[in-house]
Amino acid sequence: MSPQVEMIPFEYVRSGLVVFLALTFAGSASAQPGTQILTHALDSAARAHVANPLVPGVSVAVVRGGEVLLKRGYGFVDLEWGVRTPAEGDASYEIGSVTKQFTAAAILLLAEEGLIDLDADISEYIDFDTRGRSIPVRRLLDHTSGVRSYTEMPVFGMLSALDLPRDTLVRLVENEPFDFEPGQAQIYNNSAFFLLGLMVESLSGRSYEDFVQERLFDPAGMTSSYYCDEVAIRNRRAHGYDVAGSEGLIRARYLNHVWPYAAGSLCSTVGDLVKWNEALHGGRILSDGSYREMTTARPLDDGSSIQYAMGISDALRGDTPVNSHGGGINGFVSMLAWYPEHRLTVVVLQNSTGSPGAGALASSFANLILGPPMSASAPAFDGRLQDLEGTYRGPARGGMMELRVRAVGGRLEVSASGSDAPVVPRFVGELTWASDGIRYEFRREGDGIGQLRFVGGSAHYVLERVAS
Repeated sequence: MSPQVEMIPFEYVRSGLVVFLALTFAGSASAQPGTQILTHALDSAARAHVANPLVPGVSVAVVRGGEVLLKRGYGFVDLEWGVRTPAEGDASYEIGSVTKQFTAAAILLLAEEGLIDLDADISEYIDFDTRGRSIPVRRLLDHTSGVRSYTEMPVFGMLSALDLPRDTLVRLVENEPFDFEPGQAQIYNNSAFFLLGLMVESLSGRSYEDFVQERLFDPAGMTSSYYCDEVAIRNRRAHGYDVAGSEGLIRARYLNHVWPYAAGSLCSTVGDLVKWNEALHGGRILSDGSYREMTTARPLDDGSSIQYAMGISDALRGDTPVNSHGGGINGFVSMLAWYPEHRLTVVVLQNSTGSPGAGALASSFANLILGPPMSASAPAFDGRLQDLEGTYRGPARGGMMELRVRAVGGRLEVSASGSDAPVVPRFVGELTWASDGIRYEFRREGDGIGQLRFVGGSAHYVLERVAS
């Protein structure tokens, strides 16, 4: 009987060439050749990635249905000594905001035990002045609280190197104005997860580090993961590097790990993060109900959809569901992704903040395995593009965002303030255009267009029309 052949497009980009690998064989007798081809393509993509002078090294893992397609390291974990990244990929890295899904899981475990109510106001569990606002705990978990993120505050540059009590930061944050009313928009927010970490400690009676170790790392079998420390000596720890303009790479700037905390202070390896995905998405950490809560985005108060659930995305890559989170911290960037329909884990840990980052390599891996993202076709826009023209402005991460929308030659162009290169999104229906994972959703007010919603990842910015 001839082997069954499943045609799956694999995209491989190298030296400007796009090669489509379309062979993978079903059945144990014929699976090996297709797997070998794919593994070589993944390996080549990783080698090309570390050829960039701003990328010292990466550790990667790609696991599909329990089958390890690639798990190894590339480049260097230490440039000064010329130490190569361990080939087995077991160097540990600071994973930055990938930490947030561990914090979310910790909160959900406490909710299962009846120690916290996700719909209760945060002031029931933490000393924080909400100034009369009601902020449900769940609004911290999906970045919709409106609380100002401390990493966007100018004072944090000075605070980040100091060793002070954590409530120092709480007091600074609660004195900042809210970015928006709770539940009305979404701006990525490290303060929210800092506060959640304090809740974990107060409700469990244990330090955040101990809780994560005992309730998450240990059950998942993560023996090489830990709370980062800027001074402790760790075996097989990668050294991080930042980018300083024309100087290129420099040693990672100092950061006291009192502050990233539950928003970004965990360290791990690619092997341990594969174990985490298998445990979390395999039902070994949370109950079915808690897992659905964690991975299902809830709308804003006005019913508008978002693409971020609790410490993890609830998004689509084309028409393929993906739960993922990236991380960025001094000297390191990371990406951890889970494609549930394919039981596919992709992990990339990089020891520099240089481009291309971990997300770019993770996307290349996904393209090789799943093919380029495909989107459904949409009808042509039958309205007047000129009605959408104008300047839209509103709060965004790091300050105010201003977008200029113009109708040019039968297409829409969107330009950010100060940029000469407009984005040309495509119409996808219902006054919505999309480009590179960002959706531009126009909203009517009265007889005209009054708002533009900038939606993507952990962003749902509400921009008001300020000029036609």
